[in-house]
Amino acid sequence: MMRFLIRRIALLALTLLITSVIVFALTQLLPGDVARLILGREASQEALDNLRVQLGLNDPIPVQYWNWLTGFVSGDWGRSFTSGSPPIRPLVMERLGNSLRLAALALIFSVPLSIILGALAALREQSPLDSVISLATLAVVGLPEFVTGLALINIFALGLGWFPASASANAESLGDLLRQLTLPAITASFVLVAYIVRLTRAGVIEELKKPYVRTATLKGLSRGEVLTGHVLGNALLPTITVIAISFGWLIGGLVVIENVFSYPGLGRLMTTAIERKDIPLMQAVVMVTIFFYAVANLVADLLYALLNPRIRLE
Repeated sequence: MMRFLIRRIALLALTLLITSVIVFALTQLLPGDVARLILGREASQEALDNLRVQLGLNDPIPVQYWNWLTGFVSGDWGRSFTSGSPPIRPLVMERLGNSLRLAALALIFSVPLSIILGALAALREQSPLDSVISLATLAVVGLPEFVTGLALINIFALGLGWFPASASANAESLGDLLRQLTLPAITASFVLVAYIVRLTRAGVIEELKKPYVRTATLKGLSRGEVLTGHVLGNALLPTITVIAISFGWLIGGLVVIENVFSYPGLGRLMTTAIERKDIPLMQAVVMVTIFFYAVANLVADLLYALLNPRIRLE
């Protein structure tokens, strides 16, 4: 198990290193003069030259990359190009915490519901219930997040007034926070529910056809005992992997949802950085997002290895 873990961590480090090269290279190709973006169009040539020297923009590209990478690893993520030049790291970490709360709530909503619906569809294979669940999940997959989000706002915020139309990270209590995040979390849950239901259904159907299920039934175990005690443990192995990866995807994949609900998360911060051509902020947000996605993949591999010892042997 230790060798397996070391190999995965080494692969994670290599992935992040290669990604950092790509991210830095792509941001270098963006049009515009960084010094002029900071000082404005009216800045003198002397001021522009001094700032370029100060920021190391006249250094060779490999030197710029190395300075950026070592600074990022040591925690010095630079300063934003926005007014006041605030430090980037506290800003990104604050927005990351907001996105983590929203992603966690989305998983809390989607995972139990998905497993229940997937198991019910598998137990009633080819029945009307199975057809309804399958059609509903297919319909949900085809709905863009902004359509789902706007529909929920119109119904539950503007129509019924149960929830606010926009989500804020500043809540006075836990109940207020849940009320703020419910609609965006449900919007994010729809896509996850569709995938997890279909994966759970396929896994349960496959396990129900195996000989050990017939043996357990002949021993007198009820259908529910066979399902919960034997089938689900094996059928949910791929599902657990998808759930772990989905958490990493949610961290960076909430851009549309955060903009629809005006939620100050990492995705919305990325949108702001792109609009303002704030290159250091873009680099930091992308690297943090990729890091969490890579860690989610690592956790998924470890969970699968713990639940399936054959993976460790391979």
